[in-house]
Amino acid sequence: MPRYFTLSQAQSLLPLLEKEFRQVVHIRRELEGAASDLDAYSQHIAMAGGALVDQRRLLSLRGRRDALATRLKEGIEAIQEHGCQVKDLDMGLLDFPTLLRGQEVLLCWKLGESEIAYWHGTEEGFRGRKPIDDDFLANHAGDPQH
Repeated sequence: MPRYFTLSQAQSLLPLLEKEFRQVVHIRRELEGAASDLDAYSQHIAMAGGALVDQRRLLSLRGRRDALATRLKEGIEAIQEHGCQVKDLDMGLLDFPTLLRGQEVLLCWKLGESEIAYWHGTEEGFRGRKPIDDDFLANHAGDPQH
């Protein structure tokens, strides 16, 4: 069963989540670089006909890529354990499920924003973001136990 946040509950998690999320985004960039290095070396091997393979280098490149992939997965899982959803690492998007008039919607936060100021329906995504207004504040709810 998903956790539902009030705006204040989600907002109170932002300092911790922003730090964790920035780390995940950084790991993702490192992973992309490691994968690119491995691809470049693999192409070098192919161009040489496979005759000149530095096994240590190949294993090192694969090991770095795999270790970063594991760290990325663990970082995303750690963020999601709080009950929020990692939506897009490129854009830096996190969503927090909430209830609006009894229907599930998502509080939407983008890395770099100082606070959660938008929400959208579960099928709308980032393009459907709407500003949080007085009507939203008066009619949204989270889990009472959190």
